Amino acid sequence: MPWDVIKLNDGRTIPSVAYGTWTLGKGQSTINNVDTAIAVGFNHIDTAQSYRNEEEAGAALHESGLAREDLFITTKYSGSDGLDIETSIQNSLKKLGIKYVDLYLIHHPRLAVPDIPTAWAKMEKVKADGYAKSIGVSNFGIAELEILLASAKTKPVANQILFHPYVYERQAPLVKYGIEHGIVSEAYSALIPLTRQPGGPVDAPVEAISERLGAKPEQVLLAWAKAKGTVVVTSSTKRERMEGYLSAGDIKLTDEDIAAIDAAGIIGGKRFTARTILRRVAVAGLVGAAVLGVCSYLGINVL
Repeated sequence: MPWDVIKLNDGRTIPSVAYGTWTLGKGQSTINNVDTAIAVGFNHIDTAQSYRNEEEAGAALHESGLAREDLFITTKYSGSDGLDIETSIQNSLKKLGIKYVDLYLIHHPRLAVPDIPTAWAKMEKVKADGYAKSIGVSNFGIAELEILLASAKTKPVANQILFHPYVYERQAPLVKYGIEHGIVSEAYSALIPLTRQPGGPVDAPVEAISERLGAKPEQVLLAWAKAKGTVVVTSSTKRERMEGYLSAGDIKLTDEDIAAIDAAGIIGGKRFTARTILRRVAVAGLVGAAVLGVCSYLGINVL
């Protein structure tokens, strides 16, 4: 495989690219998509309790015919249906049709109830009981990681986070913190500049690099995320794109390539943040005007 494995702080390894089921929904089409991903070479499947398709992912795993040890399975505790960690891991294992997951994550810090130390102690028990080979978190910031590490007997091996060029400036300190503490960052939504925010500053350097290397823009973005040392979680319903994502592991970006994407991402990130603020201000202004209009109609003096 062109994507290397990354060593975790507990001595195990994790494939550096994963096929995610977040956007796939439920049903036979999801089974087919996961089956295709495994067939083209993905050996790391990333799902979650809240995605509501662990059962479909499990069906595809068994239909693949691969030995359990040849697949790396990640799922997440999402607090779905108000269930606790102990119950949720058992439900996930049953739906996936396996005896253990390779990586079990707390999906978000707000799900660490009643508090992070207590929730993490439950995760440590999940690992001790053999239901998860490794444990970690998702969407945790530096502050939450500091709270966790202060009481942890077992360090989280990974923190799965939103990571693409337009949030790079904001997330880079978090990735750096992870490196300093032996916590691997997993990157989801790395292709957002192309899929959700096209036409931004990142397009120019990505297109220039893709043209020079004979690669597709999405491959360049995945190579950028890989160059940052992250495990890349991506997805598609098209076999050709899945194959292209795996081939992106062979792409070698220069320092100049990476710096150009970084710089464009920072510019775009500030631009998109400004637009968001302006939209919120505009909405607040419209609401305020409407309230004043109603008060005026009712003869209420609020000034």
